[in-house]
Amino acid sequence: MMGEIKIGRMVLGSCQTNCYFLYRTGDSRVLVADPADQGAAIFDTLKKNGFCVEGILLTHGHFDHIWGCEELRKRANEDAAERGAEPVLVYACEAERALLGDAVKNVSKMAGRPCTLEADVYVKDGEEIAVAGMTCRVIATPGHTAGGCCYYFEEAGFLLCGDTIFLESVGRTDFPTGSMGTLIRSIKEKIFTLPEETKLYPGHGDGTTVGHEKSYNPFCV
Repeated sequence: MMGEIKIGRMVLGSCQTNCYFLYRTGDSRVLVADPADQGAAIFDTLKKNGFCVEGILLTHGHFDHIWGCEELRKRANEDAAERGAEPVLVYACEAERALLGDAVKNVSKMAGRPCTLEADVYVKDGEEIAVAGMTCRVIATPGHTAGGCCYYFEEAGFLLCGDTIFLESVGRTDFPTGSMGTLIRSIKEKIFTLPEETKLYPGHGDGTTVGHEKSYNPFCV
């Protein structure tokens, strides 16, 4: 019988970004979402606690969610090669490809550390990803960026929602490819249609639930 899906969090970088790691109880395989910064430190921390990184999910391509990605991928792939395991892949939404590859659009140049990134696998709305013994569904939620997406772990009842929605707030839309109208539509049509007890784990700050945001988020009335 498979263990329960668990989620942990590291708060990293100048923007205090949430980097999540997911695993099943009793399983050493781990999935990392939004390696915000200090990729080597993320790897070392997980390794020290007995975990092997098997995949990396990106909710979107802004600098404060990807600065640690290349170093984490490099270290994780070196470890995978030593263990004879499959290569570690980075997943992102197809519509985010251009932003990931442009240091101006992903705001990393303005932030002082230009960074571009190529994902290994580009996914589309509704696709399922199976990594580290877990399965999630991609939910495209454009608005914060054109290719922003969420990852829905239905079995565990939670959604990794990046900067689409926060506790009683929403993501900013004044950076390249952002659109407030599109963002609110994504929240109402994609996130608010999930069960109300679904836990939301955002890119910054504390978690919330679909039900709470439907009642108290002033941007989505």
